[in-house]
Amino acid sequence: MTAPEDVLSYWLDEVGPKGWYDVSDDRDAEIRSRFQKIWEEAREGTCGLWLTYPSGTLAYIILMDQFPCNMFRGSGLSFATDKHAVAAAKAAIHRKWDLRIDEPARQFFYLPLMHSENLCDQERCIRMILERMPKNREEHLLHARAHREVIRQFGRFPYRNESLDRASTVPERSYVAQGGYGATLRDLQKADAA
Repeated sequence: MTAPEDVLSYWLDEVGPKGWYDVSDDRDAEIRSRFQKIWEEAREGTCGLWLTYPSGTLAYIILMDQFPCNMFRGSGLSFATDKHAVAAAKAAIHRKWDLRIDEPARQFFYLPLMHSENLCDQERCIRMILERMPKNREEHLLHARAHREVIRQFGRFPYRNESLDRASTVPERSYVAQGGYGATLRDLQKADAA
């Protein structure tokens, strides 16, 4: 069985910060090959012991929040374990376990909140970055603010609608056609520079 250390070694050391946000078909295939089985088991609740200590919880969050985005890119399954990741992240933050993990890996405790379609989670993500990410704050804060802005505007991420079989409203279709998240990010950067 895959252990939390396997997840952390792969994601933090093998892939590392330079690869965390790259889109790579080869990496997606590798993650599916190495981690889909343990993801399916965790989804069924078999990895509860991972949630009993900080580094295990970090591995669980990466498995449930980051890996599905790679394994099931463009599919509704990308978001199938978001609720598990959010619950684990909130519990870890409450226990201050996130503070036992050095940056930049600490960010993965906050990303499930950033990926949540709940405005309270979005606000909490921004607070956590401001309070607990001193080294890489500005880069992460920009993306957190952009995600929050989308949720403020639409109450959900319109660019997920197709993969989740959700009907898009006219304003959502217009938003996606005009650049979606990328446009929101650019608008915030322009406002910050003004």
